[in-house]
Amino acid sequence: MTSFKRLPPKRFPTPPSPPPALLRLLPGTNLQLPYLLQRGLHPAIASTTLLTPFACVVALFAVATAGSDAPRGVAVGFVFDINAKCEPPCEHAGVCIRNNTCFCSRGYEGESCQYANCFPKCKNGGVCLRPGKCRCLAGFGGRYCHKVTCDGGCWNGGECTAVNGVAKCICPSSWTGSKCQEAICPQGCRNGGSCVAPGICSCPEGWLGGACHTAVCSQPCLNGGKCISPDKCRCRSPFSGVRCEERKKFH
Repeated sequence: MTSFKRLPPKRFPTPPSPPPALLRLLPGTNLQLPYLLQRGLHPAIASTTLLTPFACVVALFAVATAGSDAPRGVAVGFVFDINAKCEPPCEHAGVCIRNNTCFCSRGYEGESCQYANCFPKCKNGGVCLRPGKCRCLAGFGGRYCHKVTCDGGCWNGGECTAVNGVAKCICPSSWTGSKCQEAICPQGCRNGGSCVAPGICSCPEGWLGGACHTAVCSQPCLNGGKCISPDKCRCRSPFSGVRCEERKKFH
C-alpha cells in the first residue's frame, strides 16, 4: 500500500508594500478613509492621516490640463488637523484642514468654498452656477456661453456675432435692421412707396418707376401735357382741361 507524505504548505514571499502614493488633492477630494484607500494611498498613511491630530501629508494640487483655463499644479505639503474648526463652515463638501482654512472640493473656490468654478471659465459674461454649468447672458449659449445666439436669428445672409459683449446681426450691404429684415433701396422710394428688396420699391396705385417717381394718368395727357400726379395733367399753353384737351380762346 502506497503511503503519501504530507508536504508543508508552500509559502510565497510576501510582496513588498506599494510605495505611499501621493494624495491627489484635486478639487473634489474627500478626505475620508475609504476615499483615500480607493485613490491608492497606502493604508498606513491613510490611517495616520485620520487618526493623528497633526499629520503631514504630501498633496499634489493638479488639474487636468484639457482646458486652456485650467491652472497648473504643484506638489506642496500641508498640515491636516482633524480638530480644526472653520467659521463659516466649508460648503459644497469642502474639508476644514486648519482653523478657518477650507480645502475645497472640485469645482468650488472661496474662503468657505462658496463659489462654483467652471473650467473652461464661462465666456461672455456668463456666471458659473455649479461646476460645469454656466448661466449665460441673453444672446449667448453653449455649455460655457461661448456660442453667440441672436434672438430670432439673422435673416437674408446676416451673421450673428458679439459686438462689445452684445449679440448682434451683421448684415450684408443691401440689408439692415436688428435681424437684417429691412431691404435698402439706395434711390429711395417716393410718394409712399416701400423698399421690398434691395433696389426694388413697391409703389402705391398711381405711381410707377424704380423710385415710385412716375405718376400714372388713366387717360393720357393731350397736346404736350404732362402727368404730374395720378390722373392729373399739367398743360402747356394755350391748352387746359383734365386732359389738356381744351384750347383757350383769345378775344
